[in-house]
Amino acid sequence: QVQLVESGGGLVQAGGSLRLSCAASGSIFSISAIGWYRQAPGKQRELVATISSGGSTHYADSVKGRFTISRDNAKNTVYLQLNSLKPEETAVYYCHAETSLSPYNYWGQGTQVTVSS
Repeated sequence: QVQLVESGGGLVQAGGSLRLSCAASGSIFSISAIGWYRQAPGKQRELVATISSGGSTHYADSVKGRFTISRDNAKNTVYLQLNSLKPEETAVYYCHAETSLSPYNYWGQGTQVTVSS
């Protein structure tokens, strides 16, 4: 079992920044990648960024150059730095872990990011 706890969401003005955190616990050794997704009201959940156990990163085109995913292995925590935020990026941001053990996918409870115009 893997537990994921997100934090760091909040209200920010357009152009502002936030840093989200995803703290993992449990069977950490089984995690092959951690990603951040977001879901805006009435829209499908979409991938924002991922980081593999080897440190490789991937970003959605819409956030390249503005968001940065990183990790602190000592703290079992993955971060998502959000810069130059836009109102349309208001959403619940979820942390997701891919694991080598069933059920192979875990989700956090989400953290709300609200960007005001």
